[in-house]
Amino acid sequence: MKTKNIDFIAAPVPPHFVGNAFRVHNFIPGIPRLDMKSMDPFIMLDYNSKFNFPPTDSPRGVGVHPHKGFETVTIAYQGKVAHHDSSGGGGVIGEGEVQWMTAGNGILHKEYHDEEWSKKGGDFQMVQLWVNLPKKDKSTPPKYQALTTDNIKKVELDNKAGTVELIAGEYKGTKGAATTFSPIHMMNAKLNKGGKADFNFPAHFTTTLLVIEGSIKVNGKEEIPTDHLALMDRKGEEFQLEATEDAIVLVLSGEPLNEPIAAHGPFVMNTRDELVEAFQDFNEGKFGYLE
Repeated sequence: MKTKNIDFIAAPVPPHFVGNAFRVHNFIPGIPRLDMKSMDPFIMLDYNSKFNFPPTDSPRGVGVHPHKGFETVTIAYQGKVAHHDSSGGGGVIGEGEVQWMTAGNGILHKEYHDEEWSKKGGDFQMVQLWVNLPKKDKSTPPKYQALTTDNIKKVELDNKAGTVELIAGEYKGTKGAATTFSPIHMMNAKLNKGGKADFNFPAHFTTTLLVIEGSIKVNGKEEIPTDHLALMDRKGEEFQLEATEDAIVLVLSGEPLNEPIAAHGPFVMNTRDELVEAFQDFNEGKFGYLE
């Protein structure tokens, strides 16, 4: 096995607000080297770095909006998010939990800070990731996978180094609860200072690291500070993370779909004609109704 090294490290770009609830740094596709094609199958990554929202009786949020052709994965590190959709789904994503929504052939969705959490306010920290669907699965019916603290499996690392929490894929023989349409590994490495964790993914997979808390050193060499993203190269399989202080790292690795991407706003299809059809379906009310 060869060592997988860092290709480059991206600093967070200036944040912008999505609605009035999410203050995000857009890494994918906002940074030129992190475009949709290069990061396939990960086509969008918004990171709401730690931000304190004051108390309010009117929960902040994002109004009704459509999605089609991909999946959204919302990972809550701090704060709580409520959501509803046109298929009748909904719920609350609590701290340490994940909501995996398959938009598939079309859905209307809205999300906002949980009402009770809003009354108290506090630190808010989230990741929203868009995972592209293969062409053959873009018309799949919408669905949710709610991953709570009860069904997120944890792998305890040797030498009290920390834990790896599995969202999807596999780590050292333990499989994550989420089902995926293409091979994807997604996990949070929670490392104590000095703790080490080894990873092994196929060389051709798109592999990236987002440092949520603390800082880490990769392969005993380059250091990645808080709120920075590292893209790994495609020349090896194995790499090691070491926490230079207590750290949380979102580890993503997925097999590229290698299919054409035609994207506009909330729709991600394979051709321009399919995009036009998606807009027509939305305008004709085929995504359902949501107040």
